[in-house]
Amino acid sequence: MRIALSGATGFLGRHLIDRLCADGHSIALLSRRPVTGLPSAVETYLWNPPKVEAPPQAFDGADAIIHLAGATVNQRWTKDSKELLRSSRIDSTRSLVQSLSTLSRSPPLFLSASATGFYGDRGDEVLTESSSAGDNFLASLSVDWEKEATLARALGVKVQLLRTGVVLGLGGGALPSMLPVFRLGIGGKLGSGQQWMSWIHVEDWVGAVLRLLQEDLPSGPYNLTAPEPCRSEEFTRLLGKVLHRPAFLPVPEFALKLLFGEMSTVILGSQRVIPEALLKSGYEFRYRGLESGLRSLLQ
Repeated sequence: MRIALSGATGFLGRHLIDRLCADGHSIALLSRRPVTGLPSAVETYLWNPPKVEAPPQAFDGADAIIHLAGATVNQRWTKDSKELLRSSRIDSTRSLVQSLSTLSRSPPLFLSASATGFYGDRGDEVLTESSSAGDNFLASLSVDWEKEATLARALGVKVQLLRTGVVLGLGGGALPSMLPVFRLGIGGKLGSGQQWMSWIHVEDWVGAVLRLLQEDLPSGPYNLTAPEPCRSEEFTRLLGKVLHRPAFLPVPEFALKLLFGEMSTVILGSQRVIPEALLKSGYEFRYRGLESGLRSLLQ
Protein backbone atom coordinates (compact mmCIF):
# COMPACT_ATOMS: atom_id res chain seq x y z
CA MET A 1 0.00 0.00 0.00
CA ARG A 2 0.96 3.63 -0.43
CA ILE A 3 0.02 5.69 2.61
CA ALA A 4 0.00 9.44 3.15
CA LEU A 5 0.94 10.11 6.77
CA SER A 6 0.96 13.27 8.89
CA GLY A 7 2.30 13.67 12.42
CA ALA A 8 4.88 10.99 11.78
CA THR A 9 7.67 12.64 13.76
CA GLY A 10 5.84 12.00 17.04
CA PHE A 11 6.04 8.94 19.28
CA LEU A 12 3.23 7.01 17.59
CA GLY A 13 4.19 8.11 14.11
CA ARG A 14 7.74 6.81 14.47
CA HIS A 15 6.52 3.40 15.61
CA LEU A 16 4.00 3.28 12.78
CA ILE A 17 6.58 4.19 10.13
CA ASP A 18 8.91 1.41 11.32
CA ARG A 19 6.16 -1.20 11.09
CA LEU A 20 4.74 -0.01 7.77
CA CYS A 21 8.16 -0.01 6.13
CA ALA A 22 9.00 -3.41 7.61
CA ASP A 23 5.79 -4.75 6.04
CA GLY A 24 6.75 -3.37 2.63
CA HIS A 25 4.45 -0.34 2.42
CA SER A 26 5.54 3.04 0.99
CA ILE A 27 4.86 6.31 2.80
CA ALA A 28 4.29 9.89 1.68
CA LEU A 29 5.18 11.85 4.79
CA LEU A 30 3.50 15.23 5.31
CA SER A 31 5.71 17.34 7.57
CA ARG A 32 6.21 20.99 8.52
CA ARG A 33 9.98 20.62 8.13
CA PRO A 34 12.45 18.24 6.43
CA VAL A 35 12.97 14.97 8.31
CA THR A 36 16.22 13.00 8.13
CA GLY A 37 17.14 9.42 8.93
CA LEU A 38 13.98 7.89 7.46
CA PRO A 39 13.80 4.57 5.59
CA SER A 40 14.12 4.71 1.81
CA ALA A 41 10.42 3.84 1.45
CA VAL A 42 9.49 7.25 2.90
CA GLU A 43 9.15 10.37 0.75
CA THR A 44 8.75 13.70 2.54
CA TYR A 45 6.40 16.48 1.39
CA LEU A 46 6.43 19.82 3.18
CA TRP A 47 3.07 20.91 4.56
CA ASN A 48 2.44 23.79 6.96
CA PRO A 49 -1.28 23.81 7.79
CA PRO A 50 -3.51 25.73 7.81
CA LYS A 51 -1.51 28.32 5.86
CA VAL A 52 -0.57 25.96 3.03
CA GLU A 53 -2.60 23.15 1.52
CA ALA A 54 -1.02 19.71 1.35
CA PRO A 55 0.80 19.13 -1.96
CA PRO A 56 -1.36 17.00 -4.27
CA GLN A 57 1.63 14.84 -5.24
CA ALA A 58 1.60 13.35 -1.74
CA PHE A 59 -1.74 11.68 -2.50
CA ASP A 60 -0.87 10.32 -5.96
CA GLY A 61 -1.70 6.62 -5.89
CA ALA A 62 -2.32 6.67 -2.14
CA ASP A 63 -4.53 3.92 -0.75
CA ALA A 64 -5.07 5.64 2.59
CA ILE A 65 -4.33 8.70 4.70
CA ILE A 66 -3.36 8.52 8.37
CA HIS A 67 -3.60 11.91 10.08
CA LEU A 68 -1.86 12.02 13.48
CA ALA A 69 -0.79 15.67 13.69
CA GLY A 70 -1.53 17.53 16.93
CA ALA A 71 0.28 19.28 19.77
CA THR A 72 0.64 17.35 23.02
CA VAL A 73 -2.03 17.84 25.70
CA ASN A 74 0.61 17.22 28.40
CA GLN A 75 1.26 20.87 29.13
CA ARG A 76 -0.34 23.49 31.36
CA TRP A 77 -3.50 24.72 29.63
CA THR A 78 -3.25 28.47 29.24
CA LYS A 79 -5.34 30.48 26.82
CA ASP A 80 -2.53 30.31 24.26
CA SER A 81 -1.87 26.58 24.70
CA LYS A 82 -5.58 25.81 24.34
CA GLU A 83 -5.63 27.74 21.08
CA LEU A 84 -2.60 25.73 19.93
CA LEU A 85 -4.28 22.45 20.86
CA ARG A 86 -7.35 23.38 18.84
CA SER A 87 -5.45 24.77 15.86
CA SER A 88 -3.03 21.85 15.62
CA ARG A 89 -5.94 19.42 15.50
CA ILE A 90 -8.99 21.15 14.10
CA ASP A 91 -7.38 23.58 11.65
CA SER A 92 -4.91 21.01 10.35
CA THR A 93 -7.70 18.47 9.78
CA ARG A 94 -9.84 21.09 8.03
CA SER A 95 -6.86 22.00 5.83
CA LEU A 96 -6.22 18.36 4.97
CA VAL A 97 -9.83 17.71 3.97
CA GLN A 98 -9.79 20.90 1.91
CA SER A 99 -6.70 19.60 0.11
CA LEU A 100 -8.52 16.35 -0.65
CA SER A 101 -11.45 18.25 -2.15
CA THR A 102 -9.17 19.62 -4.87
CA LEU A 103 -8.03 16.19 -6.07
CA SER A 104 -9.49 14.35 -9.05
CA ARG A 105 -9.20 11.16 -6.98
CA SER A 106 -9.12 11.07 -3.20
CA PRO A 107 -7.58 8.14 -1.33
CA PRO A 108 -10.48 5.85 -0.35
CA LEU A 109 -9.64 5.60 3.37
CA PHE A 110 -8.94 8.30 5.97
CA LEU A 111 -7.78 7.34 9.47
CA SER A 112 -7.88 10.43 11.67
CA ALA A 113 -6.50 10.68 15.18
CA SER A 114 -8.85 11.39 18.06
CA ALA A 115 -8.75 10.61 21.78
CA THR A 116 -10.69 8.88 24.52
CA GLY A 117 -10.90 12.39 25.94
CA PHE A 118 -14.01 12.50 23.73
CA TYR A 119 -15.92 10.82 26.57
CA GLY A 120 -14.98 13.25 29.33
CA ASP A 121 -14.92 12.28 33.04
CA ARG A 122 -17.44 9.43 33.40
CA GLY A 123 -16.70 7.67 36.69
CA ASP A 124 -17.39 3.91 36.59
CA GLU A 125 -19.55 4.03 33.44
CA VAL A 126 -18.48 1.51 30.79
CA LEU A 127 -17.79 3.43 27.58
CA THR A 128 -17.96 2.07 24.03
CA GLU A 129 -17.89 3.75 20.65
CA SER A 130 -21.64 4.35 20.91
CA SER A 131 -21.32 6.31 24.18
CA SER A 132 -22.05 10.04 24.12
CA ALA A 133 -19.45 12.80 24.31
CA GLY A 134 -18.40 14.42 27.57
CA ASP A 135 -18.66 18.08 28.48
CA ASN A 136 -15.16 19.29 29.42
CA PHE A 137 -12.50 21.04 27.31
CA LEU A 138 -10.85 17.89 25.99
CA ALA A 139 -14.22 16.38 25.10
CA SER A 140 -15.33 19.45 23.14
CA LEU A 141 -11.94 19.55 21.42
CA SER A 142 -12.30 15.91 20.37
CA VAL A 143 -15.86 16.43 19.14
CA ASP A 144 -14.85 19.35 16.92
CA TRP A 145 -11.75 17.46 15.74
CA GLU A 146 -13.83 14.49 14.65
CA LYS A 147 -16.41 16.70 12.93
CA GLU A 148 -13.72 18.13 10.66
CA ALA A 149 -12.47 14.66 9.75
CA THR A 150 -15.92 13.28 8.95
CA LEU A 151 -16.46 16.03 6.35
CA ALA A 152 -14.25 13.89 4.08
CA ARG A 153 -17.18 11.47 3.74
CA ALA A 154 -18.79 13.94 1.36
CA LEU A 155 -15.84 13.23 -0.98
CA GLY A 156 -16.59 9.51 -1.00
CA VAL A 157 -13.86 8.74 1.55
CA LYS A 158 -14.32 6.19 4.33
CA VAL A 159 -13.44 7.90 7.64
CA GLN A 160 -12.32 5.98 10.72
CA LEU A 161 -11.62 7.87 13.96
CA LEU A 162 -8.82 6.63 16.22
CA ARG A 163 -9.96 7.35 19.78
CA THR A 164 -6.66 6.61 21.46
CA GLY A 165 -6.17 6.08 25.18
CA VAL A 166 -2.93 6.27 27.20
CA VAL A 167 -0.28 4.63 25.02
CA LEU A 168 2.42 2.71 26.89
CA GLY A 169 5.81 2.49 25.22
CA LEU A 170 9.40 3.60 25.56
CA GLY A 171 10.74 6.68 23.83
CA GLY A 172 7.55 8.69 24.25
CA GLY A 173 4.05 8.78 25.67
CA ALA A 174 3.19 8.75 29.37
CA LEU A 175 5.46 6.00 30.68
CA PRO A 176 8.99 7.50 30.36
CA SER A 177 8.04 10.58 32.39
CA MET A 178 6.87 8.35 35.25
CA LEU A 179 9.82 5.96 35.37
CA PRO A 180 12.42 8.13 37.18
CA VAL A 181 10.11 8.72 40.14
CA PHE A 182 9.05 5.08 40.42
CA ARG A 183 12.61 3.79 40.03
CA LEU A 184 13.54 5.92 43.04
CA GLY A 185 10.78 4.21 45.02
CA ILE A 186 8.83 7.41 45.57
CA GLY A 187 5.91 6.77 43.23
CA GLY A 188 2.33 6.30 44.30
CA LYS A 189 -1.30 6.72 43.37
CA LEU A 190 -2.54 9.97 41.85
CA GLY A 191 -5.44 11.56 43.68
CA SER A 192 -7.90 8.97 44.97
CA GLY A 193 -6.49 6.30 42.64
CA GLN A 194 -10.04 5.13 41.92
CA GLN A 195 -10.28 6.80 38.50
CA TRP A 196 -10.26 4.43 35.53
CA MET A 197 -7.34 4.53 33.13
CA SER A 198 -7.79 3.30 29.57
CA TRP A 199 -4.39 2.27 28.22
CA ILE A 200 -2.94 0.43 25.23
CA HIS A 201 0.49 -1.03 24.51
CA VAL A 202 2.19 0.72 21.60
CA GLU A 203 2.49 -2.58 19.72
CA ASP A 204 -1.27 -3.09 19.94
CA TRP A 205 -1.88 0.50 18.87
CA VAL A 206 0.18 -0.09 15.73
CA GLY A 207 -1.47 -3.48 15.23
CA ALA A 208 -4.95 -1.97 15.46
CA VAL A 209 -4.09 0.73 12.91
CA LEU A 210 -2.75 -1.91 10.52
CA ARG A 211 -5.96 -3.91 10.88
CA LEU A 212 -8.03 -0.86 9.98
CA LEU A 213 -5.80 -0.28 6.96
CA GLN A 214 -5.91 -3.81 5.67
CA GLU A 215 -9.44 -4.96 6.44
CA ASP A 216 -12.67 -3.63 4.96
CA LEU A 217 -14.10 -2.41 8.26
CA PRO A 218 -16.95 0.09 8.72
CA SER A 219 -16.45 3.82 9.02
CA GLY A 220 -16.87 5.46 12.40
CA PRO A 221 -14.97 5.67 15.69
CA TYR A 222 -12.67 2.95 17.03
CA ASN A 223 -11.47 2.92 20.64
CA LEU A 224 -7.76 2.17 20.58
CA THR A 225 -7.50 0.89 24.15
CA ALA A 226 -6.78 -2.46 25.75
CA PRO A 227 -9.81 -4.63 26.65
CA GLU A 228 -8.92 -4.46 30.36
CA PRO A 229 -8.80 -0.85 31.62
CA CYS A 230 -7.53 -0.46 35.16
CA ARG A 231 -7.91 1.93 38.03
CA SER A 232 -5.10 4.45 38.47
CA GLU A 233 -4.19 2.89 41.82
CA GLU A 234 -3.74 -0.51 40.17
CA PHE A 235 -1.54 1.03 37.47
CA THR A 236 0.86 2.57 40.00
CA ARG A 237 0.89 -0.63 42.09
CA LEU A 238 1.77 -2.80 39.10
CA LEU A 239 4.36 -0.35 37.83
CA GLY A 240 6.09 -0.49 41.21
CA LYS A 241 5.82 -4.29 41.22
CA VAL A 242 7.38 -4.68 37.77
CA LEU A 243 10.20 -2.29 38.73
CA HIS A 244 10.65 -4.04 42.12
CA ARG A 245 10.12 -0.73 43.88
CA PRO A 246 7.59 0.41 46.48
CA ALA A 247 4.79 2.67 45.29
CA PHE A 248 3.30 4.04 48.48
CA LEU A 249 3.68 7.85 48.28
CA PRO A 250 0.39 9.26 46.96
CA VAL A 251 0.13 12.59 45.17
CA PRO A 252 -2.97 14.36 46.55
CA GLU A 253 -5.55 15.81 44.20
CA PHE A 254 -4.96 19.40 45.31
CA ALA A 255 -1.24 19.11 44.49
CA LEU A 256 -1.99 17.89 40.96
CA LYS A 257 -4.40 20.79 40.47
CA LEU A 258 -1.81 23.29 41.69
CA LEU A 259 0.88 21.79 39.46
CA PHE A 260 -1.09 21.24 36.26
CA GLY A 261 -4.12 23.51 36.55
CA GLU A 262 -7.02 22.49 34.31
CA MET A 263 -4.84 19.87 32.60
CA SER A 264 -5.05 17.85 35.82
CA THR A 265 -8.50 16.73 34.60
CA VAL A 266 -6.63 14.39 32.22
CA ILE A 267 -4.92 12.73 35.20
CA LEU A 268 -7.83 12.78 37.63
CA GLY A 269 -10.65 12.08 35.16
CA SER A 270 -12.10 8.58 34.93
CA GLN A 271 -12.67 6.79 31.61
CA ARG A 272 -13.51 3.08 31.55
CA VAL A 273 -13.25 2.57 27.80
CA ILE A 274 -13.77 -0.76 26.01
CA PRO A 275 -12.57 -1.32 22.39
CA GLU A 276 -15.86 -2.87 21.33
CA ALA A 277 -15.46 -2.19 17.60
CA LEU A 278 -11.94 -3.62 17.45
CA LEU A 279 -12.98 -6.74 19.35
CA LYS A 280 -15.92 -7.26 16.99
CA SER A 281 -13.53 -6.93 14.05
CA GLY A 282 -11.61 -9.94 15.35
CA TYR A 283 -8.49 -8.06 16.36
CA GLU A 284 -6.52 -10.11 18.90
CA PHE A 285 -4.68 -7.99 21.44
CA ARG A 286 -1.16 -9.03 22.23
CA TYR A 287 -1.35 -7.31 25.62
CA ARG A 288 -4.80 -7.47 27.17
CA GLY A 289 -3.66 -7.09 30.77
CA LEU A 290 -1.55 -4.30 32.20
CA GLU A 291 1.07 -6.35 34.01
CA SER A 292 2.08 -8.29 30.89
CA GLY A 293 2.24 -5.03 28.93
CA LEU A 294 4.48 -3.35 31.50
CA ARG A 295 6.76 -6.38 31.76
CA SER A 296 7.24 -6.49 27.99
CA LEU A 297 8.49 -2.89 28.09
CA LEU A 298 10.48 -2.82 31.32
CA GLN A 299 12.02 -6.30 31.61
